[in-house]
Amino acid sequence: MSRRRPAPRAAASAPRLLPSSPCPCGLPAAYGDCCGRMHRGVAEATTAEALMRSRFSAFVVQDEAYLLRSWHPDTRPDSVDFDPALRWTRLEVDATIEGGAFHSEGTVAFRAYWTEGGEEGVLKEHSRFVRHEGAWVYLDALAIG
Repeated sequence: MSRRRPAPRAAASAPRLLPSSPCPCGLPAAYGDCCGRMHRGVAEATTAEALMRSRFSAFVVQDEAYLLRSWHPDTRPDSVDFDPALRWTRLEVDATIEGGAFHSEGTVAFRAYWTEGGEEGVLKEHSRFVRHEGAWVYLDALAIG
């Protein structure tokens, strides 16, 4: 979930979320009880959608370790290049195909909203997830027709 951008402007730190903060993934739960559990490694995503939501939250808080850990080794980059001026603000899941407890793969169509320097935008993506060594991982983004 990155956009090709010119060189970053001024550096800014990632938003800090308290465990009691609303979870950025959009579910009605506190960050510490929702995606924060996966980021800390005390819970795993049980569905492709749960992994996608946790990855969005990881982009919000710029948790590179979690993003790399939840990325398939065949497509995982060496690092995540966060744009310090960009803020992910909201997530809407449009559709989920498979990706449940008895599936080995699934896709999630979503819209991730961002702001940067007063400009607002949306990233639309269909992400593909697979099980790797028993855990859900992000594989790649499918082209949107």
